[in-house]
Amino acid sequence: MRETLWKQFGASIDMLENALKMCPAEQWDTGNKFWYVAYHCLFYLDYYLTLNPKQFSPTPPFTLSEFDPKGAMPDEVYSKDELLDYLEASRKKCYELIASMTEDIADQRWVNDYKNYSVFEMLLYNMRHVQHHAAQLNLLLRQTIEDAPKWVSQARTGS
Repeated sequence: MRETLWKQFGASIDMLENALKMCPAEQWDTGNKFWYVAYHCLFYLDYYLTLNPKQFSPTPPFTLSEFDPKGAMPDEVYSKDELLDYLEASRKKCYELIASMTEDIADQRWVNDYKNYSVFEMLLYNMRHVQHHAAQLNLLLRQTIEDAPKWVSQARTGS
């Protein structure tokens, strides 16, 4: 089950990565905020992979701005390289969590002010969130450059 879960979750992450890589520089920070949609997705990918969400802290230069109740944007526009590095770190974090998954970990509760799910359900929720935003970015690419990455059936590799 771990292998199958990784193949599909990893494929979602790969689709997100492919969209980031395909985005031309002139589309990165336009009105559609391609960079921000990607950042939002990566921030929550990382957060939802944290077994104790109360201890979550993204690595610099990223901040907790996504938790701002007024919807404050980050203080800076993150570069494609910064977001690709964040994606790679989160991809590794995801792979390691799934590879080390035991029944006890899967049944453990993931609790914040809005959710009380098992870790296993949180993984599925997280995978759906990543795929949602990968599809959103693909649509933006189709609308702006008339192209988008192809569907990824299974993760390219492990971490």
